[in-house]
Amino acid sequence: MQKRKLGNSNLEVSAIGLGCMGMSFSYGPPADKGEMLSTFSTSTALTRTCQLRK
Repeated sequence: MQKRKLGNSNLEVSAIGLGCMGMSFSYGPPADKGEMLSTFSTSTALTRTCQLRK
């Protein structure tokens, strides 16, 4: 998995991320709050799974 340095810190993040602007801006009314939280929960669970499989 490709990583990128975060700002001036020593922290690294995945080059692929979850873009969330569309959940609250620009694409019509916001989605259901429960649905958005489920999306976050699923994405973080998948990220942990990918990192563990390295």
